[in-house]
Amino acid sequence: MIFWSPVFFFLPRKECWKIAKLWAYSHLWFHNKIVGTRFDFRGLENIPDDSKGLIVASKHQSAWETYTLILFFSDAAYVLKKELTYIPLFGWLMAKMKVVPIQRGRGREALAKLAVHAKEAYDSGRQIIIYPEGTRKAPGAEPAYKFGVSYLYGSLGARVLPTALNAGMFWRRNSFTREPGTIVLEFLKVIEPGNDRDKFAGHLQDVIEKKTAKLIEEAERKAINS
Repeated sequence: MIFWSPVFFFLPRKECWKIAKLWAYSHLWFHNKIVGTRFDFRGLENIPDDSKGLIVASKHQSAWETYTLILFFSDAAYVLKKELTYIPLFGWLMAKMKVVPIQRGRGREALAKLAVHAKEAYDSGRQIIIYPEGTRKAPGAEPAYKFGVSYLYGSLGARVLPTALNAGMFWRRNSFTREPGTIVLEFLKVIEPGNDRDKFAGHLQDVIEKKTAKLIEEAERKAINS
């Protein structure tokens, strides 16, 4: 990313995605070659052929999924805390890619601004990637889903692609250390628009948490048998 930065800001966003995805692929390659970690991507058939105007609601356990998810979408718009856009270089790159910033602790004001930025991205056919819990959670930790994803689901009338993973088993929260094993990322069945927000919220948490628990159990079982 540093190598490409002199020209990055002058390229169309479509071309910038090629650089960003090359960066993500390089991370996976080095992760595999240096640590020995393998990757298993499941449920690819659940990604709509026409993924324009889609919310991707993903479990968040590590830094791994922050760059891996972009490989599956053409023009992703991340929902992230606004403070990250102030980081030199990184924040400038995020601004170039037109992320959806949110100011934590601002309540209704934050939701209103989130809706404006998200609608702009959604109406232009982009895929909105959001972590429903708002932060990384350790594997097995009690879930704490926020209202933001339900708010966007209702206000945008959007399809939602739930996503489960077990990355936190091999790249612990707040740890630089990576461990060998198989990281699994699984896309689940799309939730269609039109449901009651509360019903949607309960269903989203249920499907993501149940699948995540199964992936964690699978990883633990393999570790015992290896």
